[in-house]
Order: sequence, then C-alpha cells, then structure tokens
Amino acid sequence: MEQTKQLGWDITRYDGNISSKDHVEIEEEFPLTIVLNGEEFATMICSPTHLRELIIGFLASEGVIRKTEEITSIHVDEDQGFAYAEIDRPLLLDDHSKRFIGSCCGKSRQFYFKSDVRTAKTIQSKMTVSVEKSAKLMRLMQEGSEQFLRTGAVHNAALCTPDELLFIRTDIGRHNALDKIYGQVLDKKIRMADKLIVFSGRVSSEVLLKVSKIGAGILISKSAPTRLALELANDLGITVVGFARGNSLNIYTHGDRITEV
Repeated sequence: MEQTKQLGWDITRYDGNISSKDHVEIEEEFPLTIVLNGEEFATMICSPTHLRELIIGFLASEGVIRKTEEITSIHVDEDQGFAYAEIDRPLLLDDHSKRFIGSCCGKSRQFYFKSDVRTAKTIQSKMTVSVEKSAKLMRLMQEGSEQFLRTGAVHNAALCTPDELLFIRTDIGRHNALDKIYGQVLDKKIRMADKLIVFSGRVSSEVLLKVSKIGAGILISKSAPTRLALELANDLGITVVGFARGNSLNIYTHGDRITEV
C-alpha cells in the first residue's frame, strides 16, 4: 500500500493535570506543480500518495480531459515537486488558468468554471442502499484509513458498492481525495452505475460537482452539506446523506435511494 512519508514531532500531552512527553506522526503537506504540455498549469498542496491518480482526476474534473487516453504521458518528479503531463491536443485558452490550489477547504479553491457546465452529469442511477449498510460503509472507511488513524490530519473518500468498500483514497485536501477517486475510476474504467461514494468532509457545492463528474448517484458524508450543494444535488439527481455517524444519518435529497432495509 502506498504510504505518505510521515514526519515525527515531539509533543507534551496533558490528561487533566498529568503531563507526559510523546512523539507523534505528522501528516506531510506536499506542493505539486502540474506542467501541462510544457506550460505551468496549477500548483496544489496535497498528500504525496497516488499522485498519478490525482493528476488524472484533477485534469478530468477541470474539464481538460474526458478519458485517460487523451493523456500521452505523465512523469512525476517527487524530489522537485513537479508533474509533467502531455495531452494529445494543444491547450485551449479556457483550459489554461494557472492558479494556486490550497489544501484548506473553501476560499483557496476556485470554481464555477465553464468546464463545470460541460462536465457535470445528471445522474439517473436506480441503485439503492439501506440505512444499515450506509452506516457500515462509513465505519469501514474510517477504520480502513491508516493515515487518518495515525495522524488525524487527512480527509477520506471511498468508492463503494452497497455491499462492500472497494478502495479508499486519502489526502489533506478533501477535493484532492475525490480527484484521486476520479483518477482511479478513469484509469481502470470502473463502471459507476452501481457505485456510491463515502466521504469524510463537508459537502460543499464543489464537492457535489466533483461527485457528479465522477458519476456517483449517492454521496454519504460524515459531515454537513451546504445549501448550494443541496440545490445542485436536487438538480443533478444526486442523493446526499450527511452526518452519517454511528447508526444515525440525515437524508437531504433524492431519498428514494436510501431504504430502511
């Protein structure tokens, strides 16, 4: 399993009035600059795992590519923090929007690009999942994220069927975790009609758009959604489940996909 390089840190821990010394693992923030067709395209702050999937998913979510065959080469230089990708056509002006993409949630990310109009999908999936299985999938994702259990500093996203968790991707940026899922879906040509996404982060409008582009009809999150995300989910046919914690959850949109048994 691909692992993030862990950085140790000496801390003082307090339990009530009792102090102790400890050495803990700290998650790494890794700046990665994507050079596309020889031009600097974007710099993102991410976790240095599954970088090829991250690049594929990011380019797809930005509307630069539709399928992996459009990428002719990817080379990642982790020592220098650069990824060099080539696609099979010249960059269009709409494609080229050099910017900094932070790992934090919200204002550092830009969205509402023209590419969102082209690539967001209306979901027609008839798949259903029970409340019990939804809770189980959330638990499996949380228990299966070794990076989160060690550091507590990453977001998790998992691709699932109603009956099993297929794989987990983690990153300090919740958007990056979803792009890694998208990259694997495209790279392995995974059929999405019977798949759903389980997610640890807040469901913002951008998160909802990414789920739409991936093609999942159900998003189950541990956290809360925003109003704009729910309005988009209603329009795009996506079931949003939030606050999935323990045996409880909230169903916000398209609740016919969530069953009692």
